[in-house]
Amino acid sequence: MPSLNVSFTEEELEGVRAAAAAEGKSLKQYLHDLGVREHQRKQFVSGALDWGDRLREEFDAAFPTEIPPRRRAPGHGGAQARGRGHGGGKNVA
Repeated sequence: MPSLNVSFTEEELEGVRAAAAAEGKSLKQYLHDLGVREHQRKQFVSGALDWGDRLREEFDAAFPTEIPPRRRAPGHGGAQARGRGHGGGKNVA
């Protein structure tokens, strides 16, 4: 099975060891899983973006008054600015 040697500074290695221990994994298993999870995350994001692109015209036709975030005027905050976001529109200090 292929393997890989990875170099870390002492501080980096200390942090990675602590993270592995927090998950109850060996350093080797933690680093393996980290790489696999990142690959899966990228595949998921890519698939989600493709799915959104395929449905964009249908969504735009069904909700003609919605403005995608990338086309909003500066300062137009979307759902949170309209009081429908996290916290039910209440100001939290």
